[in-house]
Amino acid sequence: MNYQEILEEIQDEVQSYIGQGKVADYIPALASIPINKFGMAVKTIDGSEYVVGNADEKFSIQSISKIFSFALALKELKAELWERVGKEPSGTRFNSLVQLEFENGIPRNPFINAGALVICDILASVYSQPKKTLLEIVQDLANNNEITFDTKVAQSENEWGDRNRALAYFIKDFGNIKNNVLEILDLYFHQCSLTMSCLDLVRACSCLANEGESIDSPRRIIGARQAKRINSMLMTCGTYDSAGDFAYRVGLPGKSGVGGGIIAVMPRKFTVSVWSPGLNESGNSLAGTKALELFTTKTQSSIF
Repeated sequence: MNYQEILEEIQDEVQSYIGQGKVADYIPALASIPINKFGMAVKTIDGSEYVVGNADEKFSIQSISKIFSFALALKELKAELWERVGKEPSGTRFNSLVQLEFENGIPRNPFINAGALVICDILASVYSQPKKTLLEIVQDLANNNEITFDTKVAQSENEWGDRNRALAYFIKDFGNIKNNVLEILDLYFHQCSLTMSCLDLVRACSCLANEGESIDSPRRIIGARQAKRINSMLMTCGTYDSAGDFAYRVGLPGKSGVGGGIIAVMPRKFTVSVWSPGLNESGNSLAGTKALELFTTKTQSSIF
C-alpha cells in the first residue's frame, strides 16, 4: 500500500473543503487559528510513517486528550470505572446538561464533557499530581518531551467555561465528583489545552492499533483487552453526536476535538490523524472528516 501517494491524492482532493466550516471561536484562544490549515499523518504497526501538509504543526487537541485520561482511568479502576460513567452514545451535544438530570449524574460515556470531568475526578483521586502524570504519559507515548499544555488556551477555557462549571457542580451534587470542583476543572482545562501535531497523535495512539503496545515507547499503560475496549468506545462515542455518520462515512474508531483534529484507528494495521480547523455543525473537522472518508475508501480499510 503506497500510503504516501494516497495522502498526496487526498490533499489535492480536499482542497475545496479546506477553509469551509467555522473555527471554535467560543474559545477565544482558538478563534485566531488560520482556517486554511491541513495536515495528515499515518503510522503503521511496523513503524512506518507518512505525512502530508501541516502534519508536524502543533495544535490544541482539545477532546482528543480524553483518550489518554480515559486510558489511565481504565487502567486504574478497570471494571469499577463503569459505576461512575456509562458506555452509551449520548445522542445530544457534547456539553449537554439534559441527560444528567434523568440519569442521576452518571454521564453517558467518557468522551462527552460530563464524562471527561468524572474521569478527571478519578485521576485526581488516584494521582497526587494528575496534570504532571497525564503530561508525562502523553510525552512518553508520543516520544516527544516537547509536548506541553498551552497555558493561554487553558486560561481561555477557564474564562469561558461556565457550561463546564455547571456540569461539574451538577455532577458533584449527585455525588459523582468526589474532589474539589475547581481543581477538577483546572485539570480538565489543561488536559484540553494539550498541543500536539498529527505526527505526535499517530505515535501516541499507536498502542490502540497494536493491541495496547506502543510502537515508539517502552511504556505500556494498557493491555490488548483494554485497547479493544477503548476502540469500541471510540467507535460509538468518539465524534460527539455524529458518531453514526462518522461510522457510516469513515468506518474506523475515532476521536475528534474542536481544535480541528481527528485521530482514527485501524486495529492491527495503522493509526491515522488529520487536522483542519474548520468545523461542521457537530464540532468535527469538515475537511478532516472528508479526508478520512477518502482515506478508508482508497485503502479499502474499515472495521466493517
